[in-house]
Amino acid sequence: MNCLQNLPRSSSLLSSQSFRIQSAIQPCFVNMTTNHYDKRLMNATDLRRNCLVMATPSSTSSIDMEGAKESEEKSDVYSTNMTEAMGAVLTYRHELGMNYDFITPDIIVGSCLQTPADVDKLRSIGVKTIYCLQQDSDLEYFSVDIGAIREYASMFSDIQHLRAEIRDFDAFDMRLRLPYVVSKLHKAINRNGGITYIHCTAGLGRAPATALAYMFWVQGYRLKDAVTLLLSKRPCFPKVDAIKSATADILTGLKKKPVTLTWKGNECSTVEISGLDIGWGQRIPLKYDEKQGSWNLHRDLPEGRYEYKYIVDGEWVTNEYELVTPANKDGQINNYIQVSDNDPESVSSALWERLGADDFDLTTNEREMIRQFLDDCPDDE
Repeated sequence: MNCLQNLPRSSSLLSSQSFRIQSAIQPCFVNMTTNHYDKRLMNATDLRRNCLVMATPSSTSSIDMEGAKESEEKSDVYSTNMTEAMGAVLTYRHELGMNYDFITPDIIVGSCLQTPADVDKLRSIGVKTIYCLQQDSDLEYFSVDIGAIREYASMFSDIQHLRAEIRDFDAFDMRLRLPYVVSKLHKAINRNGGITYIHCTAGLGRAPATALAYMFWVQGYRLKDAVTLLLSKRPCFPKVDAIKSATADILTGLKKKPVTLTWKGNECSTVEISGLDIGWGQRIPLKYDEKQGSWNLHRDLPEGRYEYKYIVDGEWVTNEYELVTPANKDGQINNYIQVSDNDPESVSSALWERLGADDFDLTTNEREMIRQFLDDCPDDE
């Protein structure tokens, strides 16, 4: 793994790191006849200087030490949450700066940019497209000023900064978003050429999954081969099942089926559902039907298996009249629903059966269908 910025934790080394970074910034001298191009360079240098002065510690004051401690604590919490959500032991140290790995000669997967100076580092290795998959909440958690980074990148004609959000730790949101995210990536690579830097927060989940989908759908890799190559270059944990499901979604025309979930009873004041297709961090309210005496949720869902739980007057409960999962390692039991095509002879059923194979690959016709979808897909889905 390449580390673009490795800030040591000892106070004396922090000071020397600050000196080296600030010394690398050359002053910009401009006379009264400066042309537009020179002014553009001057503004870019000034912006980088200003951001580096704010972002780089110049002393070992108590404020600096408190900031470093806070960053470490946030990294600890993030790594713990990531490990629990992803089902694998994963660690991200934001305080050590941006890190990355070349997966192929033209695709890099890495962690998030932290300051405008990171744009210069990526330009120096030939990056033409920076593709950010973070949501605003991810950026706010680590106090990343995405506006300053994008403004600085826009001052150069040889690099483009793009965003396409995927919810962190959410395999279903990744499944739904991947077709649009990879479409935007595909068009950017065709337009800009060169090397593409794909990143999320840690570069361990969303970014590697997006790179995998691109390698599989566009570059012609067998999925199994793409996974092997990726993991040989960067230890990470992409949700391969989300890529397979997104593949089926594209090939079946993003088809969805109507589903109704019901909670019977009129003795409660609110009923909500969490999980399902929205993730465990969100809730959907059910509507009360006075004639039926029940609370109902009507939802259109792509094929797949969905776990969920009811929240009745604030209490998390399962519905005894619907399917339930076995208890997990924490003793938790959820409801679940399997959405599928009831016709075993349908194209969809056959495709989903193929998806379960370890050596699953696309036919020539399927690859053409996916690439046509990526070409035709609007940027704003």
